[in-house]
Amino acid sequence: MTKKSLLSKKDLTVITTHINADFDALASMLAAQKLYPDALVVFPGSQEKNLRNFFIKSMVYLFNMAEIKDIDFSDLKRLVLVDTRQAGRIGKLASVLQRPDLEIHIYDHHPPAANDISGHLEVHQLTGATITILAEIIMEKGIEISPDEATIMCLGIYEDTGSFTFPSTTEKDFKAAAFLLSKGANLNIISSLISREISPEQIGLLNDMIQAATRYNINGVEVVITTVTTDNYVSDFAFLVHKMVKMENIDAIFTIARMGDKMYIVARSRIPEVDVGAIVTPLGGGGHTFAASATIKGKTLVQIEHELTEILYKKIRSRSRAKDLMSSPAITVDANVPCKEAAELLTRYNINALLVTEGQNSGTKMLGFITRQIIEKALFHLLGHIPVREYMNTELAFVKPAAELHEIQEKIIENKQRVLPVIDNNVIKGVITRTDLLNILVRQTQHKSQEYPELLKEPGHARTRNIARFMKERLSRRIIDILKSIGRKAEENGFDAYIVGGFVRDLFLYRANEDLDIVIEGDGIFFAQEYAKTVKARIHAYEKFGTAVIIFPDGFKIDVASARMEYYKFPAALPTVEMSSIKLDLFRRDFTVNTLSIQLNPDKFGTLIDFFGAQKDLKGKAIRVLHNLSFVEDPTRVFRAIRFEQRFGFTIGKLTSGLIANAVKMDFFRRLSGRRVFSELRQILEEENPTPAIIRLHEYDLLHVIHPSMTFTKELVDLFNLVKKVLSWHDLLFLEEFYMKWTVYFIALIRLCDKETTHEICRRIELAPRYLDIFIKERFEADRCLYWMERNLPLSNSTLYHQLKGFRVELALYMMAATKSENVKKSISNYFTHLRHIQPSVTGKDLIKMGFEPGPIFKEILQAALDAKLNGRLKTRNDELGFVKNYVQ
Repeated sequence: MTKKSLLSKKDLTVITTHINADFDALASMLAAQKLYPDALVVFPGSQEKNLRNFFIKSMVYLFNMAEIKDIDFSDLKRLVLVDTRQAGRIGKLASVLQRPDLEIHIYDHHPPAANDISGHLEVHQLTGATITILAEIIMEKGIEISPDEATIMCLGIYEDTGSFTFPSTTEKDFKAAAFLLSKGANLNIISSLISREISPEQIGLLNDMIQAATRYNINGVEVVITTVTTDNYVSDFAFLVHKMVKMENIDAIFTIARMGDKMYIVARSRIPEVDVGAIVTPLGGGGHTFAASATIKGKTLVQIEHELTEILYKKIRSRSRAKDLMSSPAITVDANVPCKEAAELLTRYNINALLVTEGQNSGTKMLGFITRQIIEKALFHLLGHIPVREYMNTELAFVKPAAELHEIQEKIIENKQRVLPVIDNNVIKGVITRTDLLNILVRQTQHKSQEYPELLKEPGHARTRNIARFMKERLSRRIIDILKSIGRKAEENGFDAYIVGGFVRDLFLYRANEDLDIVIEGDGIFFAQEYAKTVKARIHAYEKFGTAVIIFPDGFKIDVASARMEYYKFPAALPTVEMSSIKLDLFRRDFTVNTLSIQLNPDKFGTLIDFFGAQKDLKGKAIRVLHNLSFVEDPTRVFRAIRFEQRFGFTIGKLTSGLIANAVKMDFFRRLSGRRVFSELRQILEEENPTPAIIRLHEYDLLHVIHPSMTFTKELVDLFNLVKKVLSWHDLLFLEEFYMKWTVYFIALIRLCDKETTHEICRRIELAPRYLDIFIKERFEADRCLYWMERNLPLSNSTLYHQLKGFRVELALYMMAATKSENVKKSISNYFTHLRHIQPSVTGKDLIKMGFEPGPIFKEILQAALDAKLNGRLKTRNDELGFVKNYVQ
């Protein structure tokens, strides 16, 4: 039957496979067509480029091929699935699976999964390729196939078995290949397609994969994770992963690729300890024990890598050590804290037990632990005010970080201990709970679906490299010496010290930045006090946030903070800050590009630490959040995203852009205080060119956050551009006078607002009283003066002087930008650069010497002399003295 007649059938059979079909999928569809000769073959999505070229150019005549858009789903009677049993992998065809009258036939070689489609006919075998199963049926039924058909089918076997080298290869694959060779399969064609050349684009991607590879030792098994980013889809990605496995001799690899707006994971394993199919399944993918893949939307690269790492620690069944299984940092409570406060801690962190300690820092001593049940009973008996030391359990076993699973199991079970501390050199490194142990033991015997890890759990391992030489090339001798001295002092006090944030980011962007932000794993204020003594500096400490500012004798400043984490009690709330590790300290930050840190301790000085792919996003010029709730927790990050995007010439990532739109739609900004909104707006207006950022604020409908009446017009953009031009002119005068750049732009922003609306805006953003006169009073006076000048030019210099002398610098610059008259602009420029500095040389003392009695007449005389000098009538001091005598007479 022709394709046209098949499409017109009412009882239609469709053969399909998974999205991004490979050669095995293509071969299996061809073989299924031999079993269902009146069926149509339909791709559910796009196919690999080499696959498309192959069958379109040479073998398309073998298929009853149809486009999915041409299929009337209501005519579909039978759906034949090959090489997949996952609804999420067959595209739009998944919409018909729930029809009770639909007959489903399945031919597949993948291991069973919980969400497999059920079929009326299911043919399943754990072979190296699905085509092996179908070739066996064709052989048994005695169905004739041509040499071209045999070639395609044999190609599927060769690809999915790695030319019979993959561990998943079975005896049946060899027998099926032998059968197909007997039917004329052409090994020359197969060899040319399997051993295809790599394009320059693919070579570049493969190099990026190798450079980005990070090796993890998870429960004694080495696993490689690598990430890459490209603007467009790159064909044969799975082939590149296989190539890297061979080149680098890798036992297990997980490659995460951001291609366009989609995320892809391709995994390969050559060892039984790592079942990549089971590991990728919770991420929405699937596959075999030794080969698997997934396509993911709506998550950031950081989230996927974080989630994958979590799953790896749970799924890899090998020697599990305490340091790999523990949660860190441990949540502790001081022994003197009342039971009521301890209950709040348990609720805040959603845990069931607390370690009880006393002392601080290096002198902290562990006393025992207390459980939720004990706390609740104490509260029931109205004992919430009693310290936890009175009811804690003091019989507490612990393990060292290197302890293996059998020791952990023994101590938790035999001691009936709900929480097991992990201690190294008397320092609490983390805890393992009874629930943790139970999950580990269960996962050793079966695979369970995984939930996405809590966003505040500690991230996985970092990518590290030493950049000490790069720092020496880029930084001044003084900065290098300061950083090294910080590292030495931290080492002396048993702390780890890091330089973090914008300083490290700008180091790689080749931008000057000497704002040093130091994070200390430990007591940051104590460190600042000790370091200040060394360099004879003074400090300002802020106990609430664990931060301090070190001020050197010459005024140079360093910000120091204790490594901390933040949690938000409700959307847009100010964060609650607590002590933490450098990992969690970086995880609380706004965007990936701001998460780089450099260790400063002497033995690791210059070690760059990158947990969240910051280097890739710097290279790709992308602004991305670390997790999907970032703007929910702190909506002000939206303003910073726009500011950084415009400052660095970056682009806000597609997912991040969508999250901004969601934050605007949900109106999380309504909880923000006006002061926080103003702080972010002010920083935008202080940028070198804030105009593009204002345009972006409008594009995201964020101007209304400042005030509902705030409107965006072409005239506003033009005025902002004129302000920039005027400010650049002023700065090139090198007058060395202070002025507030942001105020000029802010006046331009609210220029069309009347006095009442302006007052509302100032009240909304909680503007400091010292600024109110500028925007509510002086700005309107400047507009009136401008209006008068535009209608009364030309003016004498003295008249111009008296009109403008009362305005501060910011207002004069605004007037220059706002006027449409070039003559007014020149007049203000003349006043600014020349007239305002003119003063008469004659003084009151001169008038007394000339015999005049002091009084109101002095002011009149000196003003007249100034006016004459402004108008060019007086050139010398003698001219002024003569003028005074004549004026009085």
